[in-house]
Amino acid sequence: MDIDLGGRRALVSGSSQGIGLAIATELARSGAAVVVNGRSQEKTEQAADAVRQEVPAADVMAVAADLATAAGADELKAQVGELDILVNNLGIFGAKPVLEIDDDEWRRYFEVNVLSAVRLIRHYLPGMMERGFGRVMNIASDSAVVTPLEMVHYGVTKTALLAVTRGFAKAAAGTGVTVNSVMAGPTHTPGVEEFVGELVGDDLPWDEAQRQFMKEHRPYSLIQRLIEPPEIGNMVVYLSSTQASVTTGGAIRVDGGYIDSILP
Repeated sequence: MDIDLGGRRALVSGSSQGIGLAIATELARSGAAVVVNGRSQEKTEQAADAVRQEVPAADVMAVAADLATAAGADELKAQVGELDILVNNLGIFGAKPVLEIDDDEWRRYFEVNVLSAVRLIRHYLPGMMERGFGRVMNIASDSAVVTPLEMVHYGVTKTALLAVTRGFAKAAAGTGVTVNSVMAGPTHTPGVEEFVGELVGDDLPWDEAQRQFMKEHRPYSLIQRLIEPPEIGNMVVYLSSTQASVTTGGAIRVDGGYIDSILP
């Protein structure tokens, strides 16, 4: 399948590293002009340079803004014009016993993982609908369906994101705009390496620690390994394309078969 995103403009929130950076890189590789985002100006500029190193001809813009706040979203909107592709990737996670999660922590997870996406969709979706084309993707997780005991607050926010996706997809019905969730499974990122260390100990070699983590904490994975970030990026590229014109309102699984169900 030949996917050409030339002439399209994309924003990937939380793309200074990890899955977001990989998504931005794959979108640029397919011809899209890409806006990368992070809280730190230095790290965001470094991410833009990393995309250019992978894709020398890439059209990349770096915008530093904390999208977990309404003020940060306004800062970004002031710098970024209309978009064809919006990828809400920004998110936080961490292990904590559910009975120890206080109200402030619940609010922080909701602000970062849910409201950051809602604010950007609310701003950019109307223009997409008027122009008759647009692609919105919310990066969710297998944790939206398989609530992880070690981070219930994270799982709840990703479950909410599935409902947000479905609701905005209905709002865009018949306009040529699609809205989907991408349900990423356990993925190899620096943050996940730290998370694995918290759960199985940081004194093991990485390959052994990864195997132990998958065996003990993600035993239903059918690929029995962590997903690499570009593998998530490939799905986002497809959903951004004209070829994916009839896929909307969905929870698209890129989870290595982790969710033990024939439906999400």
